[in-house]
Amino acid sequence: MTRPLIKIAMRLSVVQKPGRRYPRSKPLPILLSLLLLGPAQSVRADTVINDVTLLNPIHVREIVAPTSMEEIAETIRAHSGPISIGGGRYSMGGQTATDGALQIDMRHFDQIISFSKENKLITVQAGITWRKLQEFIDPYDLSVEIMQSYDNFTVGGSLAVNAHGRYVGLGPIVLSVKSIRMVLADGSVAMASPEENSDLFYGAIGGYGGLGVIAEATLQLVDNVRVEEQSQLIPLSRYRAFFEKSIRDNDGVVFHNADIFPPGYSTVRATSYVKTDRALTVTERLRPTEADYSSNRRVIEVVSEWPAGQWMRQHVVDPWLYRKSSVEWRNYEASYDVRELEPASRKHSTFVLEEYFVPVDRFEEFAAHMAYVLRRHEVNVINVSIRHSRADPGTLLAWARSEVFSFVIYYKQGTSEAAQQEVRSWTKELIDHAVSVGGTYYLPYQIVATRDKFHAAYPRAWQFFELKEKVDPQNKFRNRLWDAYYESHPTGQSRSSIP
Repeated sequence: MTRPLIKIAMRLSVVQKPGRRYPRSKPLPILLSLLLLGPAQSVRADTVINDVTLLNPIHVREIVAPTSMEEIAETIRAHSGPISIGGGRYSMGGQTATDGALQIDMRHFDQIISFSKENKLITVQAGITWRKLQEFIDPYDLSVEIMQSYDNFTVGGSLAVNAHGRYVGLGPIVLSVKSIRMVLADGSVAMASPEENSDLFYGAIGGYGGLGVIAEATLQLVDNVRVEEQSQLIPLSRYRAFFEKSIRDNDGVVFHNADIFPPGYSTVRATSYVKTDRALTVTERLRPTEADYSSNRRVIEVVSEWPAGQWMRQHVVDPWLYRKSSVEWRNYEASYDVRELEPASRKHSTFVLEEYFVPVDRFEEFAAHMAYVLRRHEVNVINVSIRHSRADPGTLLAWARSEVFSFVIYYKQGTSEAAQQEVRSWTKELIDHAVSVGGTYYLPYQIVATRDKFHAAYPRAWQFFELKEKVDPQNKFRNRLWDAYYESHPTGQSRSSIP
């Protein structure tokens, strides 16, 4: 996302505060109530929940926080109305809730079930955070094979969106999942893998909670290794050739991304983390959970608000941060805390992500059009990060139908209705162009695409809907994403409110 800005926490302002433990996500009053009530109990009220952007308040009927598979199954069997599933709530458009639903908060269902150091496999309850998983496997010198950059998210949430990270030669997280256990709409429990109930496996991963609750997951692990940071500036016009020659098939590169500098959108900083035997310059195994990120907040404020802020980021901040390379553990680089990006307030403005995926041979075309749209609409872009992914192995809602580059746009917007409408306008333009070049857009973000563009971007959605009708015939599992796009039959009456 915003690697150069985030590195400030490590190199400028990470302050340990012994004895004080910071929350990993913004605390919500409802969680305090859940802790007081104890396991498996619920809060019964017209309760408003939101996601990290605070742009999507949703009134849910009830929240339950199960701690066992049996509690999840019984909750689903006993409830005839809509059910939605939430984890860390880092999706940004209502993908984890819908109005009037029973909300299953998975964050108390977070235990390690089994582990094999020899086979490099771990089975976990889906509400576990990646951080808790990392803390368990790090003493065994093992790492997660694929995850997003931040470790605050829940495993189940990452599987539900088919997340990805900066891992070279990989791509969607489904590539690292050996099997899952799901609770379906009738309360039954099903095992799913590429060999067993493969339709459920490839439907639920990347299925945004539409088919049932992903309750457990068995994940492939890999060795924890030392990595050395290597960074250089490259003209955007040369980046694809550089990637093909130096990164794509290089087994020594573990992480890689490139950051495009706004407002010119013509230069990138390409940063790789390469396996090494050199001595560590960062000795911590994982990033500290107790840190003060106030300097991050100040730098992001400068970049997003000062007239010369973006120029300073490119010509002052970045050169200082990358003046010498670091050597660290793979797990350290995989344990960023999303609080690094949290502003002091989201009342009048907020920070949001969007992401677009395009075939590798359309990289330059989309990059040029993206820059044109963002400049024309004067979008307050903090950063655009380039990632690469191999083709998806078969999920029904695959965002990488072929080998793709992705463009992760991190921007600041106002919270007024006028500001939100402006975002919807330029977002539709980018979606249209991504689809026109054979690409797609990522579904965890604001829900603005028309039905036609949704189906153009996700042509196997009808197969997903047919599977949903089979395993969830009463349409129990709901959220605002599926309220917008789910149709029980291709020729039937649309459920969507989006024209």
